[in-house]
Amino acid sequence: MSLTLVILAAGRASRYGRLKQLDPVGPHGACLMDYGILDAARGGFDRFVLVVPPGLEGTFAEHAEAQFEGLLDVSFVSQRLDDLPTPHRLPPDRAKPWGTAHAVLAAGPLVAGPFAVANADDYYGPEAYAALTRHLTTRQREAALVGYPLSATLSDHGGVSRGICETDAAGYLTAIVEAKEVRRAEASITGVTVDGVPLHLRGTEPASMNLWGFPHPVLAALERQWLAFLAEHGTDPTAEFLLTSAVGEQVRGGKLRLRVLPVGAGWFGMTFADDAPVVRRHIAERIATGEYPGHLREGLR
Repeated sequence: MSLTLVILAAGRASRYGRLKQLDPVGPHGACLMDYGILDAARGGFDRFVLVVPPGLEGTFAEHAEAQFEGLLDVSFVSQRLDDLPTPHRLPPDRAKPWGTAHAVLAAGPLVAGPFAVANADDYYGPEAYAALTRHLTTRQREAALVGYPLSATLSDHGGVSRGICETDAAGYLTAIVEAKEVRRAEASITGVTVDGVPLHLRGTEPASMNLWGFPHPVLAALERQWLAFLAEHGTDPTAEFLLTSAVGEQVRGGKLRLRVLPVGAGWFGMTFADDAPVVRRHIAERIATGEYPGHLREGLR
């Protein structure tokens, strides 16, 4: 079975201050998503679709060629603001991308079967991709989300956005809350929902870091939700069609069964520029132990 990994790399990185998706964190210019591509390829994924900012397709392609040319099937698609169905038109004051669910739909024409979705600026670990491969090849009608303990996904340099998961006794998602400005605050963890409701969290809650596994029909459901979103919010210059919210709606409506896969605390990521030295240290440690080769191409031969 062919498995596709869709990598979301079209974000504006406003809090990071530069194009963090291609910021080198390892030898030979390797960026964080390159290690995810290697982990996914080793874990069973054989096709990779990168969703990138408009006008930067060539920049990303040049980078991928330096890392993986001749070894992996890597494609590129841009997330365009004007990628809208008739009769909708781009609001004149819209500058922000339409959101993560819209990015997945941009990749849709290049996806032919079960697929996973990951962020370019997050490190998930090889166990996460192995768990997704097992799920997608054995539970072909169910979706999956790799969950990490919330306390292990925070930054020391500012508040972050997280999807806070609730599950039943069997590990299936029952609800997911999109939270912003999640941070440590003395003895607790605080945040706020997208509707402005304050949150006080324990830190043990499973958190979504946007690493998903989906059966192909989810794309058709997202298309329908996208049309409904545009009918309600299409003239709002800041509204976002978020994957977390769209999937949560499918789960609540009984249209999707989604299992949360716990894989421990192996996540780290790059939200702020001050996170980069920590990420580089984590990668250097993994190279030193032999988990990764000095040049990523060596890990695919």
